[in-house]
Amino acid sequence: MAEKKTIIIKKVVKGGHGGHGGGSWKIAYADFVTAMMAFFLLMWLINTVPQETKENLSIYFKEFSVFDGPPQSLKSGPASTNAVDADQPRPLLMEGSPGLFTEGKSQEEILREAMAKMIEERLKAYKDQLIIDTFESGVRIQMLYGEGHPFFDSGSSQLTSDARNVLKTIAQTVADLPNLIAVEGHTDSIPLGGPNARYTNWELSTDRASSARLILEEYGLDPKRIVRVAGYAATQPLVRDNPEDPKNRRVSILLFNDPTQTPGDVRNQTGARPLTVNPLP
Repeated sequence: MAEKKTIIIKKVVKGGHGGHGGGSWKIAYADFVTAMMAFFLLMWLINTVPQETKENLSIYFKEFSVFDGPPQSLKSGPASTNAVDADQPRPLLMEGSPGLFTEGKSQEEILREAMAKMIEERLKAYKDQLIIDTFESGVRIQMLYGEGHPFFDSGSSQLTSDARNVLKTIAQTVADLPNLIAVEGHTDSIPLGGPNARYTNWELSTDRASSARLILEEYGLDPKRIVRVAGYAATQPLVRDNPEDPKNRRVSILLFNDPTQTPGDVRNQTGARPLTVNPLP
């Protein structure tokens, strides 16, 4: 009888890492920590990005087209860095000055409304003596002679304290604007002095304009922005039907609406045209 062989079964248990002392959970945990670090880094970056950039990104992802590329409002390049869309309302005056928005308005309308708002809020006592109108290249503020608050004495180039108050407010309002400025003086047609007088309405109107310029500069207006100081005597009456009317005695401050113009471009622009007197409401 054949000898019976004993069958031996040998089990080999390989060492693994799935137990309590294994390392597979460490890989998962490391992935989790990396993801959390990336998340918090993203949050930090978002908080440091300017609001303008966030708005641009939002517009980009909302309006991007595979066929047309980036949104049209973002194609204007560096010139549009101060606004997401050129048609969006933007403040005209700086902080601390009367606010105004420009949507759908011409530059002349913007400046006129800004000056009107300044007068309404800060110069209400002189409202009847201040006229704002537009000319071909900008906006003009006219300081008229008045009995209640005269801006200068008859026949004198010395401006009064009322004129100083008005010019101070105007200077503070336009100090942060880019517009170039001209100052003009006007008189009525009543002759100053006798027929042989050496000091006439020409000299008087020019001296009044120069006095106004000095006060504007005293209260913060950059002298480099003033392109012209001139006197026109009685040649441009405000009340055309009555050249002797006291309202023709006035000082005009012209703001040219194109900040890209050079002083040479605007030096000869007088703004002279037939005037329509439109007192503020």
